[in-house]
Amino acid sequence: MKPLDPRLLRHAAGARRFLLLGAALGLAQTLVILAFAWLLADAITGAIEGRPVTASLAALAAVVVLRASIVWALEAASARAAAVVKSELRAKVADAVVRLGPDWAARQGSARLLTIAGSGLDALDGYFARYLPQLLLTAIATPILVLALLSQDVATAVIVIVTLPLIPVFMILIGLATQAVQRRQWRLLNQLATAYLDLVEGLATLKIFGRERRQAGTVRAITDRYRGSTMSVLRVTFVSGFVLELAGTLSVALVAVSIGIRLIEGDIGLLAGLFVLLVTPEAFLPLRQVGAQFHAAADGVAAAEDVFQVLEEAESAPAAPAAQPTGRGDLLFAGFSVRRGGERVVEGFDATVEAGMLTVLAGPSGAGKSSIVAALLGWAPSAGTATLGGAPVGPAQLAWAGQRPGLISGSVADNVALGDPEPDAGLIRRALDEAGLDLDPGIELGAGGSGLSGGQSQRVAIARSLYRLRRRDLPALILDEPSAALDAGTEAALVARLRAVAAEGRVVLVVSHRPDVLAAADRVVLLEPRAVTA
Repeated sequence: MKPLDPRLLRHAAGARRFLLLGAALGLAQTLVILAFAWLLADAITGAIEGRPVTASLAALAAVVVLRASIVWALEAASARAAAVVKSELRAKVADAVVRLGPDWAARQGSARLLTIAGSGLDALDGYFARYLPQLLLTAIATPILVLALLSQDVATAVIVIVTLPLIPVFMILIGLATQAVQRRQWRLLNQLATAYLDLVEGLATLKIFGRERRQAGTVRAITDRYRGSTMSVLRVTFVSGFVLELAGTLSVALVAVSIGIRLIEGDIGLLAGLFVLLVTPEAFLPLRQVGAQFHAAADGVAAAEDVFQVLEEAESAPAAPAAQPTGRGDLLFAGFSVRRGGERVVEGFDATVEAGMLTVLAGPSGAGKSSIVAALLGWAPSAGTATLGGAPVGPAQLAWAGQRPGLISGSVADNVALGDPEPDAGLIRRALDEAGLDLDPGIELGAGGSGLSGGQSQRVAIARSLYRLRRRDLPALILDEPSAALDAGTEAALVARLRAVAAEGRVVLVVSHRPDVLAAADRVVLLEPRAVTA
């Protein structure tokens, strides 16, 4: 990422507000620095000359308090800006993942996405708390301080103007090296997160086959590489700090020697000489601090790059169909085609799913049944037409449950009413009953919905779709393999309830290959690979 990436300003309004406030505080801090240097030089000169210095000392104390207050205000503003920007970017990443769909998320890997949106964006604290304020101060303070030097002593200003560019040159060279090792460290962190997540998810299987220790060795090897990469970053950081301090110190020493000689010869007054000596280090300090703080922000910079890539992919993805007001009616497909993974998996699909009937979409594995559902939900690009009640169909009109329950940590009620700001307890109970679940809605589930059997988890997901169907009075319910983990008796009861839902005048489309579900359907649409017969 650039020192100040325009994409950050475009995607995070909090960053724009912080820049304005930071610029104002940076200007105030610069003026306070000049006032401090002048008052201190005047107080010292007055003491030497025997003049009263009480007023200068009082003003100096006030300036010190003011400078401390400005520094505190800048730190408080930067901390708040970091929190706001992280929240904004996380919300946009979540929206982008939803828009790009589960296929894209599966290719990226959940561990990588969680690392980017979690610990990666947390590293922006260093960027906003240290690097960006220092960058603003450099852009504002350095020109003003150089002009102040120029007004008091041209020779010193010339020395500063000539030596100042050396620091950015060293910063650029060191920054290139830092970015290379930082990107490597960031990739290793993603690999470590992925390996650890895979190990946890597959621990039971690995234990059965006695392979858990080998996977632990894999995680250990990646951890060792990550540790080595971290040490490389630290080495570069220490070297860069030494180089920047050396360049700044030598430049200030050159000015000090020049001032000392001219003071002895009487070419410059004591007040101007002291003022110049006090201001010169302040002119070099912002640039030196920018280089030092760049390393504190490196993790956040690397994570922000990945965040912007996700957001740009989402912006270039085709927009989901706009929500259209529809009444009850049939779901019609005409010349409907779907692409997934760059390949056309469904082509020329024509079918009618009548409202009031239980319709089953069947076909061999790989024929594209789930792809049709994904396209209706806006997760896969499609061509042709799909209408519901005479209007283009979109995810806002559908209640849906997929093959994976997708449960979260929390109560059963939380999972059923997922996303509802004001859950309806009676409707939650009704949805659970319709899904054939005699569960207390207050039961707490662990991560990923742990604590339930496979069949119970699947029925909680079905209850969630039924809750959404009735809560928003939607015209269509789509279920993808809803009875895959159910026994025959539970499956038959579920099919009977789905028929009752269809009898309300709604579209009910079930993707299934189970013989009992096919036998109970009012209508079966058979999908063959790249061909459809209805």
